[in-house]
Amino acid sequence: MATDLTSDILHLLSLQDSIFSVDAFPTTPSSTVKSSLDRLASRDMITYETIDRDEVILTPEGETIAAEGSHEAKVFEAVRKAVEGLKIGDLPGIVGKESAKVGQGKAFKEGWIKKDKDLLKANTESINDTTREQLQQIKEARTYPDTKVVADLRKRKLVTMQKVINFNISKGTRYARELVKEETDLTAEMLASGSWKNLPFKPYNFKAMGAPTPSGALHPLNKVRAEFRQIFFEMGFEEMPTNRFVETGFWNFDALFVPQQHPARDLQDTFYISDPLYADKPREDPTPSPTLPNSTSTSTKAATSKKIDYEQYWNNVKEVHEKGKFGSIGYRYPFKDAESLRLVLRTHTTAISTYVLHKLAADPRPARYFSIDRVFRNETVDATHLAEFHQVEGVIADFGLTLGGLIGFMETFFAKMGVHNLRYKPAYNPYTEPSMEIFGYHAGLGKWVEIGNSGMFRPEMLESMGLPKDMRVYGWGLSLERPTMIKYGVKNIRDLLGHKVDLNFIENNPAVRLDKD
Repeated sequence: MATDLTSDILHLLSLQDSIFSVDAFPTTPSSTVKSSLDRLASRDMITYETIDRDEVILTPEGETIAAEGSHEAKVFEAVRKAVEGLKIGDLPGIVGKESAKVGQGKAFKEGWIKKDKDLLKANTESINDTTREQLQQIKEARTYPDTKVVADLRKRKLVTMQKVINFNISKGTRYARELVKEETDLTAEMLASGSWKNLPFKPYNFKAMGAPTPSGALHPLNKVRAEFRQIFFEMGFEEMPTNRFVETGFWNFDALFVPQQHPARDLQDTFYISDPLYADKPREDPTPSPTLPNSTSTSTKAATSKKIDYEQYWNNVKEVHEKGKFGSIGYRYPFKDAESLRLVLRTHTTAISTYVLHKLAADPRPARYFSIDRVFRNETVDATHLAEFHQVEGVIADFGLTLGGLIGFMETFFAKMGVHNLRYKPAYNPYTEPSMEIFGYHAGLGKWVEIGNSGMFRPEMLESMGLPKDMRVYGWGLSLERPTMIKYGVKNIRDLLGHKVDLNFIENNPAVRLDKD
């Protein structure tokens, strides 16, 4: 239980105009002293000033040296007493192992002793034990004028630094020898009897902080996600359904013309489902429930105007892989149906984009879609990689689109995120040609960082779906975690997502504006 020092403080102030807490209450914790001071200060009975200072404190070894002498002084004294010289092997038995180990080198350095064959001999008649004197002065004053000496003693672990909070306490305008009890409530009895007229009441503290109200908090990823969604909606995009974490190899790889022998499809890169192992071939999905989250009516109306032939789509994709079609020579390998129907945790949200673009083939028209959701890859977990993360993706379908138009759109899109200086580098994606990596200069980091990947979907991918030959589609994507880490100054992705996240960080982080610093 905390000690109430109010009476002691008032008594000491009756003897003198001001006092220092470290002198009056040397063994009392500063938090306890401050609690009593705040109680008196709220009634204007005292005023106080907080004084912080660093004090030099002796360690147990430093206390021993201050009392008995330094290691090097002990070694010198032992050698001096041995008139004919002291054998090196006998020294630990006289001064102790620690003093012999530490003090011998220091004594040699100071020139107090010398070595004569296997004997140690004194090199002077007397010495000045500077280390002991310094420690004694520090013990008395708790400071030392020479910072280099303090640094050396700290390196030798003879002293340590300690922060001391001191309060300079003075009388206030309403100082009194005793603390008068103040009423905190005006009761019906006081009003009836009229006693309230003569009672002292505690004044309201309008500067007091209110009690924190427990509440939920949005995760930083959700805050940045909301900002991305706002940017997409401002630019006329429609959100794609992303509630299928499990996809078939067909939608996740084959429809995107990732060959079945591609390293990305190996177990070390992709999570495969063990039960069930396989799914059906592509077919019309059941009518979505309007109550399902992230459900969309993409092309629902259009689907009635032109029936989508899933079997033909399957055959087109298979033929492009095996023999080539729609101007492509294909990969020229035997396409395995079983491999295409294996169930995987989706490795990118482009699988969703493919599904929605195939729906668009029922009524080809200019369209803009986006998605933001979780994807899974069999990555080695480190400061910048997790086995699951979030991908931001956008696609634009229209007639007559060009690469220059994609670059111009990227300039506009990233400008809304506060990134105005972009560079592009040619890249390779199985499903886009041409493809570009996007780099932005980050002034805070002082370097160029990769912020996304982009390209134009290949004709054989789009024509296999049934889209018109002259329709073009832009596609680009970036992670949600990287801009969040940069915005909130997070260096390790495991501090942002996963079981190691600090809940205080989640509750106290500010709102985000991607276009503001």
